[in-house]
Amino acid sequence: MNGAGTDAGHVVVIGAGIAGLAAAHRLLARGARVTVLEASDRVGGKLLPGEIAGVRVDLGAESMLARRPEAVALAREAGLTDRLQPPATASASLWTRGALRPMPKGHVMGVPGTASALSGVLSDEGLHRIERDADLPRTEVGDDVAVGEYVAARLGREVVDRLVEPLLGGVYAGDAYRISMRSAVPQLFQVARTHTSLTEGVREIQAGAAAAQQTGPVFMGIRGGVGSLPLAVAESVRARGGEIVTGAPVTELRREPAAGWRIVAGDRVLHADAVIVAAPAPAAAGLLRAEAPAAAAELAAVEYASMALVTLAYRRTEAHLPEGSGFLVPPVDGRTIKASTFASQKWGWIADENPDLVVLRTSVGRYGETEILQRDDAGLVEVSRTDLRAATGLAATPVETRVTRWSDGLPQYPVGHHARVARIREHLGKLPGLAVCGAVYDGVGIPACIASAYAAVDQIHGDLGAVQELTANPVQSLHGGAGE
Repeated sequence: MNGAGTDAGHVVVIGAGIAGLAAAHRLLARGARVTVLEASDRVGGKLLPGEIAGVRVDLGAESMLARRPEAVALAREAGLTDRLQPPATASASLWTRGALRPMPKGHVMGVPGTASALSGVLSDEGLHRIERDADLPRTEVGDDVAVGEYVAARLGREVVDRLVEPLLGGVYAGDAYRISMRSAVPQLFQVARTHTSLTEGVREIQAGAAAAQQTGPVFMGIRGGVGSLPLAVAESVRARGGEIVTGAPVTELRREPAAGWRIVAGDRVLHADAVIVAAPAPAAAGLLRAEAPAAAAELAAVEYASMALVTLAYRRTEAHLPEGSGFLVPPVDGRTIKASTFASQKWGWIADENPDLVVLRTSVGRYGETEILQRDDAGLVEVSRTDLRAATGLAATPVETRVTRWSDGLPQYPVGHHARVARIREHLGKLPGLAVCGAVYDGVGIPACIASAYAAVDQIHGDLGAVQELTANPVQSLHGGAGE
């Protein structure tokens, strides 16, 4: 491949999640011939459209960060401009200490700029502990540190357990005391390196955001569901001449003796000038083992968390919910569900499609929680209904339920994740015409996956700038309300 900006070479993209589809879309714009190979029988990965009681819903991710340009721009390019729609309400709650409490304002991923920002959520003792931050000596963070460990050292464990943990858990289904601050909350990591006081650093972040005067919604949805985004991108890829083959697991990826790559998928053997691997870490490790064993070993060590989404539809006359988009649940409160989204209240198009129904969903399962996910679908519905009744008083019987399981759905970003990603890319940099992208590298949100895909396209064209920027500065993924 050359770096001239357009190239008529053949590129094979392995994986048709949003990262692989975004890579294919960008490659076609640059003049490449593109074949996308997807092991499963559908495109879209963790973006999955569905329906319940005749209403369209998302059965995977339901919103995308709009303060980053990549996702909204790709939706527009795929012809979805008139279907972009922000949440009808962004006011979420916390179900903690026995009550639904308004989600605090004035924090960065749960870390406040002042103690008063968490009034009503924390105990008086917890609020007083935050105020000690200004008097504590500097806490060194080194090359990386766990979010929970650092925040607890500065502000006390209650901040982590009551707010940081449920927010981070909503993004990663992980453990705040294991998650890398450098990779998951890079804004906080930067101020931790330059400030003694964490609250002072957070206030500086907030002042910078205010000065930037960003307007418009923080998050964006799509009428009909975010799950329609990969379908629209796939349609655009095919319209531009790209080939997408589902049910085509790749069993071999080898370098050709002269140049290029040989790919075996079922009974098909393809030859390509370049390959972009947009598969989850375990699959990518298997594909790369022959030609890049060191990178494969790093990918094989990446851990994943599993979770399930329980979607429930009720008759509107029987379901009276609190106002807002839903609620998050701190693990310390000992509940089974970790969040609930009041989908009919959060997304106007769901209410419009069937005004007589109320749709909501719960999420279950965090890193290390395997016992709860071993229950059958009826068991997950039952625990969801029990917790919903305790939180909101909702005692009605749903007219329909759906359980969607995401086994090994979310890659974990432990301390040192950024260094692992750098090592993977260093190993792969020795193999011309090969790049990787997806949620395992630079952020788990939709814009992060798309940015990763575009950087991979640049890389196989000889431009390493975007890859180096992402490796140094991952994309921060935020929690889009409750129940992501």
